[in-house]
Amino acid sequence: MTQVPREMIWLLTFVLIEAAVIDGWKLRVPNWLTFHLAAGGLAYCAFYPGAPGLLWSIEGLMVGLAVLLPLYLIGGMGAGDVKLYAGVGAWVGPLVVSQAFIVSAVVGGLMAVAMVAWTGEYARHWALFQTISHEILTIRNPSKLSKIAAERKPTMTLLPYGVPLAVGSIGYFAWTGMMVH
Repeated sequence: MTQVPREMIWLLTFVLIEAAVIDGWKLRVPNWLTFHLAAGGLAYCAFYPGAPGLLWSIEGLMVGLAVLLPLYLIGGMGAGDVKLYAGVGAWVGPLVVSQAFIVSAVVGGLMAVAMVAWTGEYARHWALFQTISHEILTIRNPSKLSKIAAERKPTMTLLPYGVPLAVGSIGYFAWTGMMVH
């Protein structure tokens, strides 16, 4: 695994925290943050002496994009979350972004379960989960699924996915020692 300097991981950590706060507050991750994050990662990896290189950064960006793009295409999350994770990939490369995504997905699932428990509407959410699963398995057309999701959105409790992306990624960075080495 290519080593990203601790200082860069801390910078990325602060940007992820900023994105999570904004997403939690406004239910969106702004372009000014995601584009600067991606451009900064690409530039750092391309030009900084000893950095992993532009190709490695592009591969990380593409993996970060690829893991969330399917959910965006069917209306399951916003474009800002996808662009945020593409930016993370530009800094940490394909292996780390894919492994951190797994942790973030678990965190997101746990947060969703906690939100359901908080509302106490278990039957409603279980029925909604079954409906969405059935739609995904039977409709299989991303644009139709996205339209259905957009119509359903005003009635749903939304999870600002920048929060689990930040918590999961930062947790992964800490657990693997990337923040101290």
